[in-house]
Amino acid sequence: MVAVSMHNVSTIIEFVLMGFPVPEELQIILFLLFLAIYLFTFMGILGIVGLVRIDSRLHNPMYYFLSVLSFLDACYSSVITPKMLLNFLLGNKSISFSGCATQMLFFLTFGTTESFLLAAMAYDRYVAISNPLLYMAIISPRIYVSVIIGSYIGGLLKGILHTPATFSLSFWGSNEIRHCFCDIPPLLYLSCSDTHINELLLFNFVSATEVLTVLILIISYSYILAAILRIHSVQGRRKALSTCTSHLAVVTIYHSTILATYIRPSSSYNLEHGMVVSLFYTTVIPMMNPVIYSLRNKDVKDAFKNVLEKYFQ
Repeated sequence: MVAVSMHNVSTIIEFVLMGFPVPEELQIILFLLFLAIYLFTFMGILGIVGLVRIDSRLHNPMYYFLSVLSFLDACYSSVITPKMLLNFLLGNKSISFSGCATQMLFFLTFGTTESFLLAAMAYDRYVAISNPLLYMAIISPRIYVSVIIGSYIGGLLKGILHTPATFSLSFWGSNEIRHCFCDIPPLLYLSCSDTHINELLLFNFVSATEVLTVLILIISYSYILAAILRIHSVQGRRKALSTCTSHLAVVTIYHSTILATYIRPSSSYNLEHGMVVSLFYTTVIPMMNPVIYSLRNKDVKDAFKNVLEKYFQ
């Protein structure tokens, strides 16, 4: 442990990200696994963003939201995965105090922004299904740009609220974080201070964010379901459903993992379980999102086929 003596107390100036408790010979396997996930994620994200830019049929708010979501996934994954890959490959698992705080700040910012953006995309789908003729007028550039900026502001507020609150705690003794990155629960577990206020802050803020975003999702999908039931043709209903199923699958997986990680009593929090769930939504979900949207969206599949036909004839 690297520490500096302050008033006869050893204060931590760097942490060690312990990660998975596996033998050293398995580290290279984990490195290759997460490297493959990371590269696949970026290929999928670049594919989505590229298709939206080059195909005029995808120039509407739904796919602009999808492009921003893909960008967030790239940022989200890049905050965590590169450092984790270096830990697997080099065996140097240390991270500075400031580096840990920076990682947490960006992780919280991008994660919360994604929650708000997914909620906004549900409302976007409601407008597209219930008012298709007025869709472009209602979700105008001014509206969707404002929503995207607002989502980022909401994410940044969470980051600048929780990060100073966490790193203002006292840390001495062990500097080993039983996690793959600097998340709030393992740092509260490591702190020697009274973390009761931090736990309440975390629970209340995450609960408020989840209640707000999930409420928007439930209301939007209730109206979407009502609008779909008013469609008389089977083909029309299928087309309407196809625009929602991919988004619904993403939000279900995303919010399930958030709730499993943060909305629980601190006494029942298990570090190993929390690490696995956290890695799932920081590495696996960003990889799954482009796949889900590509496989379940006819416009994206058609755009991809056109690109292949154009460049590989």
